[in-house]
Amino acid sequence: MPFETFEATMWQLAQRYTGKVGYRRGVKSEGLRASSSLIDCSGWVGLLLSQAMEAENIASGLSAFSATAISSVQTWSDRIIDVVHTRTHYLFQGEDVCAQRLPRSATIGLRMGAPSWANNHPRIRGITHIAQVVHRSRDDAAFVSEAYGGSERSGLLLAPLDEWLGLMQPYVCSGDVWVVDPSLMAVSRLENSASDEAVNR
Repeated sequence: MPFETFEATMWQLAQRYTGKVGYRRGVKSEGLRASSSLIDCSGWVGLLLSQAMEAENIASGLSAFSATAISSVQTWSDRIIDVVHTRTHYLFQGEDVCAQRLPRSATIGLRMGAPSWANNHPRIRGITHIAQVVHRSRDDAAFVSEAYGGSERSGLLLAPLDEWLGLMQPYVCSGDVWVVDPSLMAVSRLENSASDEAVNR
């Protein structure tokens, strides 16, 4: 079963800020408090995930997500993908990435070329962008929320999942897309996953 509060919190944040926040590389969640709100892709996904985890803990009355898990997603895009993968042992990439296979709360990392700024900050798997799947509360429709700094589309954006995957298809086909499932960082789900592995050995 999905974490209802976890998912609802991300949708509420997407609704609150989409179209009202600009993009600037290197600006994290503190940029939302500025007079001209700005944020970058990892700052946005880190905010979505950390606030969703905290809200789920409060709603459930349990520490489903540890303080370490919450703080670990407040980092660069490639590090978010890597830390979630390391903690959950779940990752897939390339042509396997499609709407039917994505976890409900998929976090998606992309290698989008080789920007000059990455020369001084080597990236794990070359990942330079990150986006988050969110679900509309009233009908469960899947969308992708991202902070993007392109010439044709820029700022905090929200697009239907199928439409977004269509735009990203060249990266999918070239193997430059990686998917992790941050909901698996919940303590109970990690324990269940470990139990399943033991049973299947």
